[in-house]
Amino acid sequence: MPPAEPAPSTDREGFYRRLEGKNMAPLWEVMRGLVPNEPAPSPAAAIWRWNEVQDLVMEAGDVISAQEAERRVLVLENPALAGTSCITQSLYAGLQLILPGEVAPSHRHTQSALRFVLYGKGAYTAVDGERATMSPGDFVITPPWAWHDHGNESDSPMVWLDGLDVPLVGFLDAGFRENHPEDSQPITRPEGDSLARYGEGLLPVGYDSRSVCSPVFNYPYQRSREALATLDHDQDRDPCFGVRLKYVNPVNGDYAMPTIGTFLQLLPRGFATAPYRATDATVFSLVEGRGRTLVGDQVLEWGPRDVFVVPAWSWYRHEAEEESVLFSFSNRPVQEKLGLFREQRGEAG
Repeated sequence: MPPAEPAPSTDREGFYRRLEGKNMAPLWEVMRGLVPNEPAPSPAAAIWRWNEVQDLVMEAGDVISAQEAERRVLVLENPALAGTSCITQSLYAGLQLILPGEVAPSHRHTQSALRFVLYGKGAYTAVDGERATMSPGDFVITPPWAWHDHGNESDSPMVWLDGLDVPLVGFLDAGFRENHPEDSQPITRPEGDSLARYGEGLLPVGYDSRSVCSPVFNYPYQRSREALATLDHDQDRDPCFGVRLKYVNPVNGDYAMPTIGTFLQLLPRGFATAPYRATDATVFSLVEGRGRTLVGDQVLEWGPRDVFVVPAWSWYRHEAEEESVLFSFSNRPVQEKLGLFREQRGEAG
């Protein structure tokens, strides 16, 4: 016969109190929460519809100047993470406004950042001595510890989606920043220089990259959209994604950013994806088209410039009423490098 299990201590509560006095705790009381049977994400599915928030974004221009705010941004805060400035557990997102004639002063920080242009045309981002004039759908990278500022020399407001790994870097106690002595950094290279050097399937002879990010910092939407259209044939459509491409570092084929994976996908008119879930909570932004995303029992109706988030390990599927293009980002590069990433595919209905 197997030995009988020992009877529980009659003074278990007293034992626990003595542990507290030594800054200790019994693992068996919390292990199921620390190591659950499957991921139990705390963020919720949520959507920010452009037609509902546009007036507030523009009103921010009357409330505070870009100079005073340094970055005039309305944070997109997940309703399940109130007070944290997080859209997911590891990512930050916000809508940034810059008005004609303004400059958002130059600074740098250890956090990686992306810009995805939603509204307006003609403002610029300058990164480490090079400017990129931006248009809707453009994806722009700010590598960690790279000087960057924004300016608007056009005659209309411009709004883009910011995405940063602020929560992840904060968790690692590695967040630092520094202001540039000038509002606008010196421009040392002509516009388009990085795309010409690194974005044409060629590299300068003797190139030696030590950056953790792609040397291309502006991925114009026109080029990306043409690639999606070229690949939009029945045999290239993934049941869960339609036509989906990953923004990459042309030097090594890795993700364009070390901590944030970025994607662009095309859903043909009437296309309904098969159910899908993965361990990376994902932020989506609509470039063009209309449709909906079903997350569990929630239905998120979307159109151009809308932003929404799907929690980790939550079944979801897209339905496109019109031909639609979605930009998305998540912490997938981190999960993959740590061997944590998991995904599941359902069958198409």
